[in-house]
Amino acid sequence: MNRFATAACCGILFCLAAGSAWAADCVPTVRDGWIRVPPGGMQMMLAGFGRIENRCSATAVIVGARSDAFADVSLHRTSLVDGISRMRAVPELPVAPKGAALFEPGALHLMLMQPGKPLKPGDHVAIEFRLRNGGRFHGDFVVRPAGG
Repeated sequence: MNRFATAACCGILFCLAAGSAWAADCVPTVRDGWIRVPPGGMQMMLAGFGRIENRCSATAVIVGARSDAFADVSLHRTSLVDGISRMRAVPELPVAPKGAALFEPGALHLMLMQPGKPLKPGDHVAIEFRLRNGGRFHGDFVVRPAGG
């Protein structure tokens, strides 16, 4: 009986450890990422949109982003305050377990500053997101023309 209890305890501990390791490796994913290129070739400041899904069992907190294609990448939110549109940096973005964050025009978005080269519709840009727990994940963003 003692062997059975020891084996059962070892099995339970193994399952718990495996589940913890999986949870630590679980990261959000980017879906339908796109970058809007404004008309007229003015590309010093662009915006990125899409959906970040967190299929993990814990909240994922995004604390930053970067890309080799831009000098600076940051999270911003546009809101209407007293009839005036205001844009503010978002230092941390929590994404609930089994939840999502929607990046869309006029709301939450990626501010993409000073591209290293001109972008054209159809180009792909990799963006890396940093998590508060030290994790990282990447998203693919397709360049689209304004209104496209």
